[in-house]
Order: sequence, then structure tokens, then C-alpha cells
Amino acid sequence: MQVQRRTQEERRETTRRALVAAARQQFAEHGFGATNTPTIAAEAGVTRGALYHHFADKQALFEAVVEEEHALLALAINAAAAGEDEPGPVRALIEGGDAYLAGMQDPGRRRILLIDAPAVIERDRLEAINARFGLRTLIEGVSAAVSAGAIRDLPVTPLAQLLDALFDRAALAEPQELADYRKAIKALIRGLKI
Repeated sequence: MQVQRRTQEERRETTRRALVAAARQQFAEHGFGATNTPTIAAEAGVTRGALYHHFADKQALFEAVVEEEHALLALAINAAAAGEDEPGPVRALIEGGDAYLAGMQDPGRRRILLIDAPAVIERDRLEAINARFGLRTLIEGVSAAVSAGAIRDLPVTPLAQLLDALFDRAALAEPQELADYRKAIKALIRGLKI
């Protein structure tokens, strides 16, 4: 029986994945400032040299974690918004928002995305990451709602950006306050109906 060897690219991707996973755990638990690269490398089971082969520095690794967290949230939002049989564009916005808030109940994710990322990553870079994921899904949802005549004909991108900020603020709420934020968000989105 011949053992199939992994390619260099597969080994590289395995190392990268291990580094991102270990970094995510450390950043979530300790925050950006209190996390160090030797601990990340040790947790990933690689050398510091391997870490620096894949990422220029701790900030580059943090950006990879932030990007992955945004991607995971976007998947959850898209699944929730498309989860019902023809939910309608307003319902899809509400369900997508609920999925975002549910995903942000992980304290580590909240720390990474809403506390550390704005302090660590240059604003333009962070906005570019958000534009590829969460904001993109909101723009698509708002655009679908406007196109369907389900909500007022407002400028799509500014409305999506305002909703994005609204969801981020709600995600920072204490767990016992979240139901009130959800209620307010639903009322605001429904208030956009024609």
C-alpha cells in the first residue's frame, strides 16, 4: 500500500490554518495587546520561524483572524436570510440581522471584531474587510428590498452602512438587553417599508 504524500501547498495551508486557529483562540481570550507570537506558535505546534514565514507580524496574523471571523459571520447571515421559503426582502434583512447578533454572542468574536479590530487595524483596511463580507451582504439585502419595492427607495449603500453600525452597536449590548435591541432593530427595519 502506497502512502500518499501531502503536497507542499497542502502542508503550507495546514500550517496556516493551525496558526489562524491558535491566534483566534489567543486573541479571543487575551485580546490583541496581551497576545504574543511565541504563544501562538507553540499553540499551533510550529516554530516562530514558520509563523513569520506565513505572516509578516502579529498584526498580519490578527488581520487574517478578523477576515476569517467576518467570513464566518457572512455565511451565517446568508444562511439565515435564505433559510425560509421566500421570506421576502424585509424578512431577510431581519433574519440576517438576528443571525449576526447571534454570531456576535461569542465574547471572543465580539472582542476581536468590535473592540480590538477598530483599535489595531487601519480604518481603510478594516472597512475593506467588512466590505467583502458583512457590508456586502447588507448592501445586497437592502438592494433587493429596494428593487422589490418592499422598502422606501433610499440610497442603498448609506442605508446599508447605517444598518451595519446599528447591528454593531446592538452586538455590544449586554445579554439581558439584547432582546430590546432586537425589538428596536425590527421596528426600524419594518419602518422602512412602503
